[in-house]
Amino acid sequence: MTDSTNLDRTFHAIITRLVETGRASHYTELATDLGCGVEESRRALHDLMATSYPAWLHPDSDLIAVFQPFSSIPTQYKITVDGHQKWFSQ
Repeated sequence: MTDSTNLDRTFHAIITRLVETGRASHYTELATDLGCGVEESRRALHDLMATSYPAWLHPDSDLIAVFQPFSSIPTQYKITVDGHQKWFSQ
């Protein structure tokens, strides 16, 4: 699943969920968003993380730690939009 169309779809699904919910997708949720199997979505996540996009997984896991400009790990950099703080930046 390394072609640019699938990488774009994976990116879009992750960033959309981050903007909407304030948290990054787990690859099982990503499977639903992409309309594919769980293992295929896990591979798609890893394929996207292997590109030059500034994002990475928490060490030794399949959990998104940072997906610029957002951080899944709470930091001192809180992002507030329309009075709602549900995002963190790196």
